Amino acid sequence: MSELILRFLIGGLVVSVFSTLGDIFRPRSFAGLFGAAPSIALASIGITIHQHGHAYVAIEARSMILGADAFLAYAATVSWTLRRYRPACLTTTIALMPLWFAISLGCWFVLLRHR
Repeated sequence: MSELILRFLIGGLVVSVFSTLGDIFRPRSFAGLFGAAPSIALASIGITIHQHGHAYVAIEARSMILGADAFLAYAATVSWTLRRYRPACLTTTIALMPLWFAISLGCWFVLLRHR
């Protein structure tokens, strides 16, 4: 229970900082980059360091980076598809989600093979 309270407090604090940064930078749409996801990741990393140590967190952080890379490829493909063919947004985002999964899984297999 105390871990949840700690995550809540750290996450809330970091969300507030990122929200402030989002208000400072222009354009306003850029503020979405400073949303909740980075703060939750930072809170989780901080708590995980305390509970499991630096080596474990290094593996988790690497997984976060690979997931973010896969999401970047997914988002770029969705954006390109929406601009090029002008399909429905919901249909496109749902239809291309397997791409995100496939890239993430591919990165995981490549990483696992090199261990």
